Amino acid sequence: MKTFDVILTKSYIVRIRSDNENSAREFSQIFTSDIIDLSTDNDKKNYKFEIENIDCKINEIFETKEINENN
Repeated sequence: MKTFDVILTKSYIVRIRSDNENSAREFSQIFTSDIIDLSTDNDKKNYKFEIENIDCKINEIFETKEINENN
């Protein structure tokens, strides 16, 4: 099999309940990873937020590069 590096970007809509917009923006970045809520129950309690839904909207490949495994 061959090996490839694939450069891609994903865009999501994250529905989150929080005290304010800045917190919602920050917590959406910190506590998500590839459609997974990384926050713990303790995070949600301490920071007063809850991620309700993460929906992948764009999954686009920018470049594919074959890797020479001899180097």
